[in-house]
Amino acid sequence: MTEWRRTASFSRTLAATTMGACLVAGCGVLPGGSGGSGDTITVMTFAPQDTSATNMPGMPGMAKAYEAWINSKGGINGHKLRVLTCNEKNTPNGAADCARKAINEKAVAVVGSYSQHGRAFMAPLEAEGIPFIGGYGVSSEEFQSTLSYPVNGGQPVLLAGAGHQLGRACSQVAIVRPDTLAGDSMPILLNAGLKANRMGDASDIRAAEDSADYIPQAREALADSSGTKDRGCVTAVLGQRTETFFDAFRREDSKHRNPQISSVLGSVSQAVVDRTGGKESPFEGAYVTSWYPVSTDPLWDPMRKVISDYAFGNDAVDPDDSGTQTTWIAYTVLSETLKRFKSGEDVTARTVARRLNQEEPVKTGGLTPDLSWRYKDMRAVAGFPRMVNGRVTFQVVQTGRLVAQQGEQSMDMTQTLEQAPAAA
Repeated sequence: MTEWRRTASFSRTLAATTMGACLVAGCGVLPGGSGGSGDTITVMTFAPQDTSATNMPGMPGMAKAYEAWINSKGGINGHKLRVLTCNEKNTPNGAADCARKAINEKAVAVVGSYSQHGRAFMAPLEAEGIPFIGGYGVSSEEFQSTLSYPVNGGQPVLLAGAGHQLGRACSQVAIVRPDTLAGDSMPILLNAGLKANRMGDASDIRAAEDSADYIPQAREALADSSGTKDRGCVTAVLGQRTETFFDAFRREDSKHRNPQISSVLGSVSQAVVDRTGGKESPFEGAYVTSWYPVSTDPLWDPMRKVISDYAFGNDAVDPDDSGTQTTWIAYTVLSETLKRFKSGEDVTARTVARRLNQEEPVKTGGLTPDLSWRYKDMRAVAGFPRMVNGRVTFQVVQTGRLVAQQGEQSMDMTQTLEQAPAAA
């Protein structure tokens, strides 16, 4: 016991001496400090850019526009916001590098980011106690880590919602998805929605995520979706390669069997429909599931104004893009959380996480249900225990525009997912 007291006393003395020396020398923020010098709070947003697969440049672009806008108003609760961005490169090493950069720069949170490589970025963030707020929802770790605070239901609710949407329209379904770890859970989640409508499992068609030729998968999907007299369905969830697949699919459908096609937000967006021909796009008539209201909803007007005034002509920051929208919501959560700190209270990664764990629900201007990550708010979804928002909206491409599907209200897919087998 005496030896322990000596060690403890020495440790306290050393810590005090080190802190005093650092303050005198002006060496900035100590580990666990306020994420920047003075009253500045540092955060990071990362996403893949300039890769051969999925790219999300609108997410860091939206983050920088938010930084400029919020600082023009005096910051958040008296703190200037410093936003770091990082190219995740769609690789585990890239994701890990971004996490290490966030740690080295003393970020208090990673906000509104995208990565399939949850294992690569979550472990280093967890080791430093840095919360991951409002990830895009494409990796299972975002719904498992106690330091992750998702704002949507990620791929699970989109795919379960797609199953619900297709289960009411078709008799047979085929899914074309990436041959990746993240892709392996997709058929399970889609089938959960189909099962809720008393449909059988979808045919599972794997494809290389960065392929330029989807003719074999298009032929297989056509065969699998046209085996009955009733209308078949084909859904593809391939990120930015989804349009490549449906272009091949339309060319292969020489007999004009016209199965119902569908996808999820992120693989299909208004920009993709515009780029591929508008009313003449291969996506015309496609069903699409989303987390959020349609992009023409007035609820998005505050975000649109920030983009117009502060994105400085950055075309990557598209208000119709689900990545841009997710980052906006994530920064709204960050801002509302920081406003709850009292004057003079330390803003650190751990205190931000504590606020998120304990405080009353956060409002996002109606774009999502009020969000709360208290233990009592968690859902009993196998493999996704951090899911707190199971809402999905149903949309359809009509005359070249993504609009709300008539007769379909937004729906909470939590119960459907609770009854599904573990997908992660």
